[in-house]
Amino acid sequence: MSTACTHIIDDDEAIRDALQWLFKTRGVACRTWASGEDFLEAWSPQWRGCIVLDIRMAGMSGLECFDTLLARGCELPVIFITGHGDVPMAVAALKKGAFHFIEKPFNDHDLVSLVETALAADAERQRAAASRETIEARLATLTCREREVMDLILEGKYNKVIADELSISMRTVEAHRSRIFDKMDVRSAVELAQILTTLRS
Repeated sequence: MSTACTHIIDDDEAIRDALQWLFKTRGVACRTWASGEDFLEAWSPQWRGCIVLDIRMAGMSGLECFDTLLARGCELPVIFITGHGDVPMAVAALKKGAFHFIEKPFNDHDLVSLVETALAADAERQRAAASRETIEARLATLTCREREVMDLILEGKYNKVIADELSISMRTVEAHRSRIFDKMDVRSAVELAQILTTLRS
């Protein structure tokens, strides 16, 4: 997994340099890009962190860059830098999934705070994704019969009812239940139900 980084995309070199200096003095790893095209050419789905994106740039606009990133499945939080007249566009971007926007001239502390919040949100998303992958990997170890028994357990049915429905013995149901709990690394049906809700969230 790559190290989290704040990507600054702005066609104004003075702003790029100022923001890079600001983030580095606050201990925030960052990288600058002179255009949306340059960033998109280099972008990798493995990247972690967030994006600070100017909404108005020569060539590809910030909104066009954002739309392309969405089409590619990029999940990095995007913070738009906007001028006063760009607020309606920024609000429209929020509805599409942008993380936030900040108006020029902005307070340095406010921007750093916003970026730190975005970085934390991306880190949490990564943890949740890793958790889902772990649960899915455990589910993949269950046999077809164990999946059947698990579904009935999750419906709240007793061992005797499960045994009758599947035409197997109570002892066999108990053995399946024990193996399911062991493979899924849980101690109860309630805990099993709780971790499976992670996959639906």
